[in-house]
Formats: sequence, structure tokens, C-alpha cells
Amino acid sequence: MEEGTSKSPSHCVDTDAGPDYDISQWDVREGCEVRQILDRVADKWSLLAIAHLERRTLRFSELRRLIEGISQRMLTVTLRQLERDGLVRRTVYPVVPPRVEYELTELGATLHATIRSLVDWTESHQQEIAKARSDYDARQSAEASVS
Repeated sequence: MEEGTSKSPSHCVDTDAGPDYDISQWDVREGCEVRQILDRVADKWSLLAIAHLERRTLRFSELRRLIEGISQRMLTVTLRQLERDGLVRRTVYPVVPPRVEYELTELGATLHATIRSLVDWTESHQQEIAKARSDYDARQSAEASVS
């Protein structure tokens, strides 16, 4: 089991407490797994795996080819974690050589919709972000030359 992982799920009260909700509370409350789940589903490998599995079932080797830069070990770890969280279903077929396929569960499909919203937001605002980065870099460079 991953270090820091609770053996049993716990309910985090007040996570939907409305506009006055203090977001830092789920990061410190003992037994609350919200941070752990966010860390898992928001990492780049999980996001990419979920995105690729959104429309179809894929074999491990296909998924590895599609996710540029991921190692075999990291893909294995990522898929196991997503399977454990109920987001991905792993099916092993009793053939030689063994065939293993991965697909999103119903729960995983609901997460993909959220990820799609984030991607849409990013695409809509990429020019603004690029300008903000450029402005920031220019300010940093100007400050460094004064020092």
C-alpha cells in the first residue's frame, strides 16, 4: 500500500459547505482522502491515460505508445492506481500470450468530463496565459539586470 494511504475510506465532512468553504481544511484533516484522490487523478500520467481511454478500450502496449514519455513501470503504476480507485477496468483474456485491456469505468467516464472542461478552459485562455508568462519573464529579467 502506498505510504500515507488509509486502509479504509473516510468521509470528509464540509467539503461542499458553500462559498465560505475553507479549501485548506481537507489538506490537514486526519483521515480525509480528498487530497490523496486529487493528487492521483490530477497527475499528468493519470490525466493522459484517462483521456486516451475515454473513447475506447486499449491494450497496455497501445496506451504506452500513445502516452509520449511514460515508462513501462510508470504506466503500470498509474493504471494500477486508477484501477484501485475504480476509474479504470482491467480485463485479462486467457490466451497465449495473455491479452490485457483497459477501459474507463462509469466513474472514470464522469471524471473525463471534468478533465475535458479543464482542457477546454486551457485552450480558451492559452493566449492570455502566454502573455502573462511573457510579461512575468520580462519583469523578472528587468529586476535581475537592476540587481
